Parts: sequence; C-alpha cells; structure tokens
Amino acid sequence: MHSGGKGSSGSSKPYSTEPPAWSEKDKKSIESNILELNKEGHSNAMIGTILRDRFAVPDVRLVMGERISQILSRNGISPNYPEDMMNLMRRAQGLIDHLNNNPKDKHNRRQLELCESKIRRLARYYKSTDKLDGDWQYKRDQLRLMVE
Repeated sequence: MHSGGKGSSGSSKPYSTEPPAWSEKDKKSIESNILELNKEGHSNAMIGTILRDRFAVPDVRLVMGERISQILSRNGISPNYPEDMMNLMRRAQGLIDHLNNNPKDKHNRRQLELCESKIRRLARYYKSTDKLDGDWQYKRDQLRLMVE
C-alpha cells in the first residue's frame, strides 16, 4: 500500500477441505480451548498459533466450519475493536511515544502518518459493515484510552 509494490514472494497454505487424519477433531474440546485461551487474554491470531502448536489443530476453520472470531462472537465474546485495527492503533501509540522522546525523527513521523491513514481507511470500512459505530473517529489524543 505505501511501498513500491514490486514482488510477490511468500508461501501459501496448501488447499484442503478437511483436516488431516492426525489432527484433533473433537469440536467441543476445541471450542472450550478457544474460550479458555481467550479468557487468558490471547488474541485470535495467538489462539490459532497455540491451538496449532499445543493441541494439534492445524486449521480451526477446517474442523469447526467457522473462524475463531465467529466462535467467540457466537459465545457472546466480542472485542470493542477488530483485531487488525487494534494492532494498528497499538503501532501508532508506540510511534507517538517514540516521537515524544525523539522529536526530530522525520522517518518515523512519516510512518506515523501512514499508520494513521491506514487506521482511518480501515475505520471507514468497519463503519460501512457496522462493526464500528457510525460516529467513531480516530483521535490521536484519545488513542491511549482506546488501546489500554
């Protein structure tokens, strides 16, 4: 988005419609593990990593038929902000803290502007899909309250 845009290297998961034979297939235990890991304070991405590494569940969606965020929302657990937006707001807060200590750092001032533009763009999308309130606005001075 904010780069040269050349190159498309990277890996992708192999296409599969059902979980491997060696994986955990008990839906009740997987759902209870997801709820327990969420209570411990892990993010959705971290829950997926822990399930993969500790509980032999390579892909939750193949076993359960829905994403981790959908499982949590079905059980009445939904965060105030979507996970990708919260990660961007945490990054912006870190950049703001850095710029308070290093006011002449022009490179990171530009990175903060780019990060804030991504937050605004994402907010516009989430407002249109009703995942954020229609009157929500990004405000730099209130960011610390939203992140914590």
